[in-house]
Amino acid sequence: MFSAALRRTTASLSTSSSNIATKSICSRFFATGPQQGGEISDELLDKLGNLSTQALVDGLWVMGWPNAQIDGSRALHSSHKCVGRAVTLQFVPARPDIAQDKPAGGESPEYEAFEKCGPNEVLVMASVGKWDSVGGDIKFLRLKQRNIGGLVTDGSVRDTDEIINYGFPCFSYSTTARQGPAYMQPWKCNDIVSVGGVAVRPGDAIVGDQDGVVCVPAKVAEKVYSIAHGREEIEEIIKEELTKNPGPPGKYYPFMSGKIKVDSPLGKLLASKGITPENSNQFEGSADW
Repeated sequence: MFSAALRRTTASLSTSSSNIATKSICSRFFATGPQQGGEISDELLDKLGNLSTQALVDGLWVMGWPNAQIDGSRALHSSHKCVGRAVTLQFVPARPDIAQDKPAGGESPEYEAFEKCGPNEVLVMASVGKWDSVGGDIKFLRLKQRNIGGLVTDGSVRDTDEIINYGFPCFSYSTTARQGPAYMQPWKCNDIVSVGGVAVRPGDAIVGDQDGVVCVPAKVAEKVYSIAHGREEIEEIIKEELTKNPGPPGKYYPFMSGKIKVDSPLGKLLASKGITPENSNQFEGSADW
């Protein structure tokens, strides 16, 4: 009788523990949150690509968002400029059991990421180290075939001349001759990654030019464009005025978006060009963020 009671008690505790474990796993799963933060249309993507990275950084800064520039990721060639939605790939440090568990061959996470890329996508590869290679000519031949919008990494690339000849924009920390697999392995496609100290979500807009690479969060991309586009218009007016009437820029510049006073020298200059609080969010009291 005692043994039967003990078995019933043990079974009850086992079931209870199993339910708790299941609830715990479900809680952790739901606590992860969505990978993607929003959708960016092709039209908005084109408009963001026509702006400078400086204007985009300034737009996010004005809104109070954290640093958006992917530090250390520089154009492999002076002609390289990119814009596209982020497809992300996370590398992890090399470890034998991880290498065994990772899908092999064509099912490996980097090839999954490659196939998600096209002209409107930028592959964002989160490296383990700055000098570790995320890939070279043979792997990246597929990116050429996919007509990818660009590649961005905080690691290095190798077979540099061949990659430049492939023609797609490439931004990396540096170039290297050494292999990557000895130091790291691709592990996960299209999750939130940290690249150059910046969080990148799949679907975010990635814009790169000769000054660097900027991640524009999809959730606020429309508003960032509005602020950044307005700033670029004003900067062009300031440069035009200083070209016609040479003098210290301090009369008009720098300025803070959403803080320009109507009766300031810059405010009066803008009014003469038809830019007022009624049609611009750059003035004091007209900020809409």
